Amino acid sequence: MTNSHFTHYIVRCAVLLAKPETLDSRVSRGLAFALTSALTFGLSGPFAKALMDAGWTPTAAVIARLAGGAIALAVVATVLRPGWIAEARRHAGTIVLYGAIPIAGAQLCYYNAVAHLSIGVALLLEYTAPILVVGWIWLTTRRRPGTATIAGMMLAIAGIMLVLNIFGDGAARVNTTGVLWALGAAVCAVCYFMMSATVTDTGESLHPLTLAAGGLLVGGAVVTALGITGVLPLAFDTADVTVAGVTAPWFVAVAVLGLFSTAIAYTLGIAGVALLRPGFASLVGLSEVLFAVLWAWVLIGEAMTAAQAVGAAVVLAGLVLARPR
Repeated sequence: MTNSHFTHYIVRCAVLLAKPETLDSRVSRGLAFALTSALTFGLSGPFAKALMDAGWTPTAAVIARLAGGAIALAVVATVLRPGWIAEARRHAGTIVLYGAIPIAGAQLCYYNAVAHLSIGVALLLEYTAPILVVGWIWLTTRRRPGTATIAGMMLAIAGIMLVLNIFGDGAARVNTTGVLWALGAAVCAVCYFMMSATVTDTGESLHPLTLAAGGLLVGGAVVTALGITGVLPLAFDTADVTVAGVTAPWFVAVAVLGLFSTAIAYTLGIAGVALLRPGFASLVGLSEVLFAVLWAWVLIGEAMTAAQAVGAAVVLAGLVLARPR
């Protein structure tokens, strides 16, 4: 399938959420959206790393990613949903919160966490979000999660620990500042799942395309403001980037980050959470780490270890066990 066909398929999937369906078909469609979102989110690592290796600061890479995604989605939304700007104005409060917390906040917290922690520990702490989501739902609804959901959640977390090689060679470094930043990223991820869960494409609700496009515009503006004011270091470079042994202009990496790992990823992620319960959707989101490992293997030669392969199987088993019935 060509990139143009793939993009057309993704866009069509992102807007087909309205027709009545059974629970099984709703879950199946939600899983397809959520897993494709995780697949494209996971693609960002190698391309962001390529930009940083070429002289970009993490803040600059985040700005390029969010700005590219915002531009791409603004064009798509204008074509498919001409009234999206007016819709965004009607829901300005939600758009601003979504852009500032689940988008800008998660990116900034994660990068600051990585500055103080090993990547494995930072990711593991960020992916405690499913526990927080389930706990929040339990607290606010007074309904205890089913045994299968709890067991599946614990299995998935255990699998992520294996995938990230937390107990492997090369002891991870931990400090309090980094842990707090990583937990901040987890809270932002919880906001992503909980806010996205309220989105459907009924006439009176905030459409996924509008939420994603508006949120990316706000998120990009927030991070840009932090960089321009000197709160965060900001530096760009026009040097070529190298991914999978192939050298390409810098804007190729920016285009991949903006279109695939941001515009498509966020739109399908919102659509997926809208079809799935937030607790289960957050568990499916753990598959992003698996895809990130696979992309790193394919694009930069970081092969999975035997323990990581076992961890991948454990995560999948956890997701199957936690599946709503």
